[in-house]
Amino acid sequence: MNRAPRAAVMGVLLLTPIGLTACSAGQVTQTSSQEPLAGVQADLEDLQLRALTLPYPTGGQYASGSDARLVGAIASTGIEGDTLVSIEGEAFDSVEVVDPDAAELAADGSASEDLGLTIPPDGILYLSSGGGPTVALVDLAEEIGAGESIDVTFTFEEAGEVTVPVPVGVPTRDLPRGEEFDFHGEEGGEEGAEEQLPGDEAREDESADGEG
Repeated sequence: MNRAPRAAVMGVLLLTPIGLTACSAGQVTQTSSQEPLAGVQADLEDLQLRALTLPYPTGGQYASGSDARLVGAIASTGIEGDTLVSIEGEAFDSVEVVDPDAAELAADGSASEDLGLTIPPDGILYLSSGGGPTVALVDLAEEIGAGESIDVTFTFEEAGEVTVPVPVGVPTRDLPRGEEFDFHGEEGGEEGAEEQLPGDEAREDESADGEG
């Protein structure tokens, strides 16, 4: 295929907030590899899945039965594009998709329904970011927290399917910590003060009288 459109697509992906943290050197067809702090990535035919992650939840844990937003980007380097038809996994019950560009919303449907999310030729489909459709994994089977992942299967009309372990993200800012313990505390009194032993005050008075 023409290298110019491919280079243009990858250039855009690299310059996006997702791409800046997700893309790495090397590609392995139909396999996935986890990047630190950057979600997971996978390649399938002309499709490149990048920065797939579940955002860090409040309190650090997704409770069993809760929903989790799926974030990421899918880029096509083909001349015909493709369509994401389903997102499935044993760790959740179903998928909800709200696509601002779609005529009909696929909401509260089973994971087997055709999602109909288009990846344009030499273009990018953003999931839950960049103005793309919002995708939620509904009714998580178990509690899951930072550092853990769930297997998610993406099925495309042309490229087929690929299963990747999508991780729970880490905090994007430092979490507050407790105050540091002051080992000096008030034991030594004011800074620079020395403990005065019994009799020291009397000796200091005698010394002052002698000097006088």
